[in-house]
Amino acid sequence: MNNFIYPNVILGVDILIEPPSIIGKPPRGAKPGELRLKIGSNSHIRPFSTIYAGAEIGDNFQTGQGVSIREDNIIGNNVSIGTNSVLEFENRIGDNSRIHSNCFLEMVTIGRFVFIGPHVVFTDDPHPMGCPKYKECKRGAVVEDFARIGANATVLPGVRIGRNCLVGAGSVVTKDVPENSVVAGNPARVIKTIDELTCPPGFFEKPYSWPPYCEDAK
Repeated sequence: MNNFIYPNVILGVDILIEPPSIIGKPPRGAKPGELRLKIGSNSHIRPFSTIYAGAEIGDNFQTGQGVSIREDNIIGNNVSIGTNSVLEFENRIGDNSRIHSNCFLEMVTIGRFVFIGPHVVFTDDPHPMGCPKYKECKRGAVVEDFARIGANATVLPGVRIGRNCLVGAGSVVTKDVPENSVVAGNPARVIKTIDELTCPPGFFEKPYSWPPYCEDAK
């Protein structure tokens, strides 16, 4: 099995693309090579991944297996996308962020040092089954720097998750989350602040007191 790399793909140095992967696939309505795909140096694309033309990806990028990245995604440096995750169009992902396995994003803006747990879903359409104006309506969510979203959370369109927040596993986020807060539940509600979190084993004075959080998050 071999990789299929379309024309107009710009690859940095020391990139490993494991077969079978499809790199630079033209989106619907575009011809092969019409749109550029750029992937930065020291990146690792694992098997069965498909990355469409029209995306731009920074250095030290990693995917798990079976990742799909559509056109018009702009991804920073040191980003990893977990196995079987799907990035539909128009996502913006900042440096040093991690998206775990089986996640779905469309028109989402992710800041720096953001952690997205497994099976997190960002919805993009407030009226499923095809509102013709959904792109002009609420659009996708915004997740600010240093935020963390636990496994199996669902985030509704247009929601803003503030800087240095924690969203509990399984939460359904239906409205904006204030910065430095902890939310949980369905619908998600503020239950405490980040400063109120404790480290039960006593390894640290409190969670997120290690770099980079202790240096930059506040």
